[in-house]
Amino acid sequence: MTVGSWRLKIRHQTGFTYAGNVASSYNEARMSPRNEARQAVLEARVEVWPSARTYRYEDYWGTVVTAFDVHTAHDSLQVTAISTVETLGPGDQLATNDGIGWAELRGPESLDRWYELLLPTPRTALDEELTGLAESVRDAQPTPHAAAMALCEQVRDEVEYASGATGVQTDAVQAWRQRKGVCQDISHLVVGLLRTVGIPARYVSGYLHPAPDAAIGDSVVGQSHAWVEWWVGRWTAFDPTNGVPVGERHVVVGRGREYGDVPPLKGVYAGPANTGQGVEVTITRLR
Repeated sequence: MTVGSWRLKIRHQTGFTYAGNVASSYNEARMSPRNEARQAVLEARVEVWPSARTYRYEDYWGTVVTAFDVHTAHDSLQVTAISTVETLGPGDQLATNDGIGWAELRGPESLDRWYELLLPTPRTALDEELTGLAESVRDAQPTPHAAAMALCEQVRDEVEYASGATGVQTDAVQAWRQRKGVCQDISHLVVGLLRTVGIPARYVSGYLHPAPDAAIGDSVVGQSHAWVEWWVGRWTAFDPTNGVPVGERHVVVGRGREYGDVPPLKGVYAGPANTGQGVEVTITRLR
């Protein structure tokens, strides 16, 4: 597969409104892309209103966190992340029979190394029906990588992408039963299925440019996006919602066990009720 490269500018604005003045708030934003093998970050800044001093660190999973406290009275909070990233296409993909085999994957070295990424979480835990599905797919495939690809295909065939069909608290079983969900739900389902058959898997959050043939210079309404990675001797990234390898349209922000490890904005505050959260993502292909 030919490796292409894009340069993307991303503007992600989010925040909260409150029913009255909040006395103080303590917040974490995970909205800054990472420098890594298939993407280079040329610019990344996070702006906060009301104005607050920010500091950055990497969390346990390697995600860049911008932390800040606001101690002046405010009835809304706004966070804007602006970044410019150069991305590469999918590059070399594993063939169906590539990667380590089932015996090596089940060995003590692999189990110890990836223990945390083999355990279910609240959003990825499966019921008896889904466990049986995962095991039947596993038994029909010659390699862990082949099983992972087959599970992605199964979920994409069965679960319809439907914007607004679920919320951030929806878990994999709920999405499966209604056969509808968004990228977060589809990724949680795939992660849960992979872990059930012993394949280490992690949830990835970031951005996706919606147009494969995007014109240079045009700004479009983009989206926060989620996909998966699994380990079969090396990490392999795949977007099960769209049925494609992760490539030049994808920008990685964070990784974890599930969405709860990588929310774009979270915090605690003292004051009246939160009355809503707004999100706006604009993506421009620069080249």
